[in-house]
Amino acid sequence: MREVKKALSFILTVEFWRMGIFWTLSLVMSYFQLFWQRVFAKKPNAYPRCPPQRIGTKKPICVITGATSGIGAAAAYDLSKEGFYVVLVGRSSQLLYKMIEWILEKNKDACVEAFEVDLSSFQSILKFKDSLEKWLLDSDMHVSVQLLINNAGILAASHRLTEEGYDQMMGTNYIGAFSLTKLLLPLLKNSPVGSRIVNVTSFTHRNLFNVQIDKETVVGKCLSRSKQYPFSHIYEFSKLCLLMFSYELHRQLHLADESCKVSVIAADPGAVETNIMRELPSCISRMTFIALNLLGLLQSPEEGASSVIDAALAPPEISGVYFFGGKGRTLNSSALSHNIRLAEKLWRSSSDLFLESKLASARTYTS
Repeated sequence: MREVKKALSFILTVEFWRMGIFWTLSLVMSYFQLFWQRVFAKKPNAYPRCPPQRIGTKKPICVITGATSGIGAAAAYDLSKEGFYVVLVGRSSQLLYKMIEWILEKNKDACVEAFEVDLSSFQSILKFKDSLEKWLLDSDMHVSVQLLINNAGILAASHRLTEEGYDQMMGTNYIGAFSLTKLLLPLLKNSPVGSRIVNVTSFTHRNLFNVQIDKETVVGKCLSRSKQYPFSHIYEFSKLCLLMFSYELHRQLHLADESCKVSVIAADPGAVETNIMRELPSCISRMTFIALNLLGLLQSPEEGASSVIDAALAPPEISGVYFFGGKGRTLNSSALSHNIRLAEKLWRSSSDLFLESKLASARTYTS
């Protein structure tokens, strides 16, 4: 009875209808764009998968966040089969080691390592960077990373704060990915073969048409002041930020150095049956999956991971594009996501937050 009351209460909220109507429409529009592209485009925007390059006799290193379930777990297994040494990153050590066992059961030749990291905590990310570098040195491997997949993400139904005082959804879905990328960028640039960053974003970014970007909005303070926590809006905004960050990082890397061997790609898995809606009433999440399945829009984690693998294995020269729908296909993301002025504001705000976190960490270590 309590669960029914909770579900009925949720149905009466703006968030329920925003997710139910606008998220579904944006997903349908994405598939319609694929259909239109296939029928009318002279040349389809699709790329073949290429095998990863080895570093001598050693396997290339892939770091994947949110790797204990869903799309992250499926992608980790697929990449282990493709020949990567997969580094799993997640919040639960117990789930991480279960994942290692699961991958090794299915692929006895897999090379897998795991690190417990909280992507909403800068201190945890910084500790991981140091631990990863030490592990690479101790394992006698080249001190570099060839593939970083920022997959970790949450859909939080209530307002919670990170250690730094940020909204937890913004901290996990965007700020954590930005910080991890900035910290691992020297390792990606140090790779003797081409390296790549894949940011896992979402079709829900299409629901935003006008946003303000400054430090307050990036940390979620302005968005979380309303009486009812606007979690669907914040989720959309976090994924839009991750997408704009992908394009801006691509521009910065390749404008500064045309010979740069680090590529940046966004990947959108579409609607996937994972546990991301675990904080919503269980009957609501079940009904959502049933409805999406009837519409032919719901995918398994293995199917959803295909866009991520397409992005990870796209030809080395491909960068600054948006993969969606599997089969190596790409789409145009929303006009707002390509707004360079907003992207530059986002970069400055995020870089300021990153610098503040580094200075705070330095003070902690010296005190």
